[in-house]
Formats: sequence, structure tokens, C-alpha cells
Amino acid sequence: MSTIFKDIIDKKIPANIIYENENVLAFEDINAVAPFHFLIIPKKEIKTINDASTKDRELLGDMLLAASNIAKENNIDEDGYRLVINCNRNAGQTVFHLHMHILGGRKLSWPPG
Repeated sequence: MSTIFKDIIDKKIPANIIYENENVLAFEDINAVAPFHFLIIPKKEIKTINDASTKDRELLGDMLLAASNIAKENNIDEDGYRLVINCNRNAGQTVFHLHMHILGGRKLSWPPG
């Protein structure tokens, strides 16, 4: 089943893309909850983190390294940022294509919600 994220990967829907390599894509979240709020998605369609397998280790690592690179390039690495992966509806996942939020640009509270 195709999602809005697949359409962004396929360039059928425009997005403010800030990072892309052969495995992942990062773009601005249109429902930002922080001054810096981007999504990092794998180009491979994986429904939730529960659906990732050991074959996806490199891909999942690429997502984390992309987050680190994005944070450094946007000068939020020193002050801090948060990475969030929601899994399924009760956790707040609304698009069923694995994605990681990178949030920063302000002090983030804990617990998150």
C-alpha cells in the first residue's frame, strides 16, 4: 500500500528535502512541533519499526547517521536534539512507513507526552 512518504520518495509530491542518499530521505515536517522538525525516512518501504529485520541494519544505521549529519549541518548538534520513532497508533504513528522525527531548536521537555 502506497503512502504519502512513498509519493515523496518518488517525487510525485513536493517536499522541502534537506538530505538524500541512496537509502534515506529527509524533509521538513509540515506539522512541525519544534523550530527544527524534519522527518528521516528509508527509501525502502517498511511499515513500522516492528517490521524491520536484521537485513535492515545498514539502512537503520543510515537513518541515525543522517540525523547526526543533519544536526551538525543545521547547528543544533551542540545544544541538543531529539530523535523519535513512533510505532503504531497508540504511539502516534499516523503514516505507516517507518520514519524518524528529528526535533530541535528549543529546549524539549520530558516526559514527551
